[in-house]
Amino acid sequence: MSTNIAKAPPQGSLAAALLLAAEAVAAVTQGTALPAALASVFNPSTTPETRGAAQDIAYRCMRRLGTADAVIQLVAARPPQPALLASLLQCAVALLLDPQRPYEPYTVVDQAVDAIASNPHTAHTKGMVNAVLRRILREEQVLTQQVLSRLRARWNYPDWWVRGMQQAWPQQWESILMAGNAAPPLTLRVNRRKCEVPQYLELLAAHGMQGIQLGPQAVRVMQPVPVARLPGFADGLVSVQDAAAQLAAPLLDLHDGQRVLDACAAPGGKTCHMLELAELDLTALDVDPLRLRRVQENLDRTGLTAKLVQGDAAGAGWWDGAPFDRILADLPCTASGIVRRHPDIRWLRRPEDASRLARHSASILDNLWRMLAPGGKLLLVTCSLWPEESALQAQAFAARTGARPLPAPGQLLPEANPQQDHDGLFYALFQKAPV
Repeated sequence: MSTNIAKAPPQGSLAAALLLAAEAVAAVTQGTALPAALASVFNPSTTPETRGAAQDIAYRCMRRLGTADAVIQLVAARPPQPALLASLLQCAVALLLDPQRPYEPYTVVDQAVDAIASNPHTAHTKGMVNAVLRRILREEQVLTQQVLSRLRARWNYPDWWVRGMQQAWPQQWESILMAGNAAPPLTLRVNRRKCEVPQYLELLAAHGMQGIQLGPQAVRVMQPVPVARLPGFADGLVSVQDAAAQLAAPLLDLHDGQRVLDACAAPGGKTCHMLELAELDLTALDVDPLRLRRVQENLDRTGLTAKLVQGDAAGAGWWDGAPFDRILADLPCTASGIVRRHPDIRWLRRPEDASRLARHSASILDNLWRMLAPGGKLLLVTCSLWPEESALQAQAFAARTGARPLPAPGQLLPEANPQQDHDGLFYALFQKAPV
């Protein structure tokens, strides 16, 4: 996606970053996922500084979109048009309302005016942008108080999402929504084939970075940095993986020589973790050939080997007929448990998506179950908080197949505090009866 810019703001300026972020946010409102939207607005001339700032602004906007929209509605005489104007206002207002104050408020106003003036299709609105933002700056407390009675504005999720969480988690819904609005931590998995956690913490400290241990192989870097700056990342000492996601591989009780399937494997974090734990004959399956490349990149970086297969986990055209000792079924879902990492998900999903994806995942489970060897184990994983995709899915699967449930964590709700910092995932482990 590109904009016909008469005189683009200089690279490195906040105006340049705001304009790119606004283009990406406008694409999200049309149904594009934020990572793809950002990739579409960057070009070879975009400097790393501008790229990083635009990405940060777009993600901040997604986390405060409900409040920003409501405040803009109070101040603007009519709905802002075209889409680029609306999204630039959303980005700017999200920055103004951000308690972290990543930029000086008046700088945000001035740079937003410069950004909108740089596009010939929106230049005539610069006076309106200036007036709207300056009023919001003057009346921030009054305006925000006026909109907080609206669910979407108060919680920054669609109304149906808030009500659904209230129904599914009547005691925890507020903490769940708040956790989803927090910026995610940089959590690493230490590759035990190459390094131990205490050793890596010392390596971080030697590079001026502080880390704390969150799990057996999980380390949180206290001040997130680009992965290229992480010591040992390029050599496979560590990989980026949430602490909750690191529970999957150990639950499978892996042993050398086992034949293992990682279904829906991309981008390959769990694939690599399993191979770090044991010498396996592992097949990584994914329907998307482009995402399979990510799996191979992670394998290459960590020095590990797996058989990569493109195929649909709900079908069998890719299967050679030999049963697997272990199967990791990382099922497609709404990703409602990882919204702090992907804040655009809340705005892209629809109320019927959980039921639709649960039906598809059920067909995957039934298909994979017949590929499991007698006595083998299958681990059901989702990054969803909706019960129909997680607990109810597991119960229905066990009832259909007679699969024997084994101890597993069940539903992990998202946590965002120094002691527990992880996404919301669900785990159910099953064993097939021996012959």
